Amino acid sequence: MFPDWSVAGFVNDRLVQAVKRYGGVFRDISERILVTILLPVERALQAVPPWLFLAFVAALAWHATRKPVSTVLYVVCLYLIGAVGLWDKLIQTFALVLVSTVFSIVIGIPVGIIAARSRLLRRVLTPVLDVMQTLPSFVYLIPVLMLFGLGKVPALFATVIYAVPPLIRLTILGLRHVDREVMEAAQAFGVTRWQMLTRVSLPLARPSIMAGINQTTMMALAMVVVASMIGARGLGEDVLAGIQTLDVGRGLQAGVAIVILAIVIDRITQAYGRTHRRRLATQRQERV
Repeated sequence: MFPDWSVAGFVNDRLVQAVKRYGGVFRDISERILVTILLPVERALQAVPPWLFLAFVAALAWHATRKPVSTVLYVVCLYLIGAVGLWDKLIQTFALVLVSTVFSIVIGIPVGIIAARSRLLRRVLTPVLDVMQTLPSFVYLIPVLMLFGLGKVPALFATVIYAVPPLIRLTILGLRHVDREVMEAAQAFGVTRWQMLTRVSLPLARPSIMAGINQTTMMALAMVVVASMIGARGLGEDVLAGIQTLDVGRGLQAGVAIVILAIVIDRITQAYGRTHRRRLATQRQERV
């Protein structure tokens, strides 16, 4: 009744050919990223004493929120993760999320800036971003696993692919909604295109960009458990082990730790975005 239009065989053949031809190159790239970026960041974070890490989180939370109760609560929750013996895994997860977020920022903000100025690029990017956001996260693991093997690097690439679309979208949105009157006033003073971007457009679009960074970080955390299936260590590894061995306590403990980390990161990044919006609102009221 139905014609056989399946593309599974075609895709598999092309992927196998790519692995045969360029597998060595991909493995070299994987090794370099692991040795030069992921492992140094993870080891540097693990070398930081827990009390110093907690003090840094407290200072960051206080600077962002100015709320003593929230600051103490964030620190206490992170301390409880260490108290149940998951501090090292917390640091491993945080290192992967941190590197993934930095990669996403390096890719997403420039692409968003270019797309905000190019209608053609926006039309091309829109369906691509739609697919990237709606495709099940497990699907990313298959080609990445074949090209880069098991370990942290394929987890990094899968996380970046999954997490970067909201940052691109919100960067475009923020730049396209910059007040035209402000841009015209800046042009009247003879600013260059670079000065217009760095001193006018990006500062005004910062709340939207910060919201994109927040969403990207949350989506990177959402990939933690999925990435543990291909060798990424950390809290997701304990959740996966709890599922495989029916160890409910172990899985629940690690799951709560992931939730705590997500809440702390989410509240701090959101607070920085709100702080800037309040400053802009105050400046506008003063002008009026």
